[in-house]
Amino acid sequence: MSRTRFRWFIVFLLFAITVVNYVDRAAIAYAIPMIQRDLGLSPAATGAVLGAFGLGYAITTLLGGFAVDRYGARAVLTIAAILWSLSIGMTGLATTVAVLYAARVLLGISEGPNFPALTGAVSHWLSPHERATALGNTLLAVPLALAVGGPIVTQLLGWLDWRLTFIVLFTLSIAWVPLWYFFFRDDPADSRFVDKSELTHIRKSDPGASAAPHAPLKSWPSAAVLKLMLTNKTLLANYWAFFVFGYFLFFFMTWLPSYLERQYGLNLAAIGLFSVLPWLSAALLLWALGRWSDYLLKTTGSLRISRSYLIAGSQFVAALAVIPVALTSDLTVAIAGITVAVAASMGANAAYYAVNVDIVPQRAATALGIMDFGFAVAGFLAPAITGWVLGLRGSFADGFFLMAGLALSSVLVVLLFHHPDRDRQPT
Repeated sequence: MSRTRFRWFIVFLLFAITVVNYVDRAAIAYAIPMIQRDLGLSPAATGAVLGAFGLGYAITTLLGGFAVDRYGARAVLTIAAILWSLSIGMTGLATTVAVLYAARVLLGISEGPNFPALTGAVSHWLSPHERATALGNTLLAVPLALAVGGPIVTQLLGWLDWRLTFIVLFTLSIAWVPLWYFFFRDDPADSRFVDKSELTHIRKSDPGASAAPHAPLKSWPSAAVLKLMLTNKTLLANYWAFFVFGYFLFFFMTWLPSYLERQYGLNLAAIGLFSVLPWLSAALLLWALGRWSDYLLKTTGSLRISRSYLIAGSQFVAALAVIPVALTSDLTVAIAGITVAVAASMGANAAYYAVNVDIVPQRAATALGIMDFGFAVAGFLAPAITGWVLGLRGSFADGFFLMAGLALSSVLVVLLFHHPDRDRQPT
């Protein structure tokens, strides 16, 4: 008898909510010119509002990882999705800068647990040799959401005003919650949709990677566990490289529309179209490298080759790609450089996530929470620093040079310290 494949439906649910997650968080980048006009925001205030998400996100992406290991992904992600739906609705109702800022902080707070929950779910629902593929498939939602989100949100903004656009996004967000609560269980053994053959496959061991425990531990991480995660060289290198990726992502997610408008005079509809190519390219590369990472692990048995080299190589390409963007005044060159930078910086995303499961499979959600905390800090710094630089010089060039330097530093750190085969912990 053929086994069930319900684990891939769970991956689809995680993919779907991550699409919603990123459309919700990125929509303000397209609406911000209208919001500036209606609420009278200065460039500095605009940068602060765009960066406010990162403040809330930093708090709960760390605590969210702890909570997922204690209470499970089912409960944590249900509550989180309800709260961020409400925060999106609150954005549409904002009449002052203070309310808008609070709504963005709340959105960050409520979206923080999403990726720790995603990692915790994958660690228990997928066998070791399927992890990077599954993570790649779910994380594919990020660039796809940003690719289709631009045209969709700009069309909604053209048909409606920005307030009604956020009300529509609230409706889409809240509709996912009952599906997740009904179909997902923290332990696949508790799901009536998983047969014995699929459960055996999920729990199959792999000599090249650590296996997760058969069921979630449902306990808080101890001080010794936290110390391990803050001293393990591979995890620390992974955290830094992921911070740099986050800086790239939040820079392009929050400031790309404004960059295209300021630098090249594009209108809102054109910006929506020009934003598709970078994110669609990132989606294709992320999907391909996720599968390639698992293939390399199968064929070489080396996490260094299948994870570390993918991360270092993609960051190096991203560093090189943003330099001509800083120096050019040609739209074609700029779009080409941005496309390569976005795709390369995001390409090894599944490998970042898989390393947490490879190193500490029992506490993958906690490790991801720590890694995502740095990502959240990048989410605050990238838009805020860019807004500050624009206020000083009125140019994006310094922002692109800073990104190149950060990416090169992460390449060096990964090559020197990122050794997952050596540093992984026994199950």
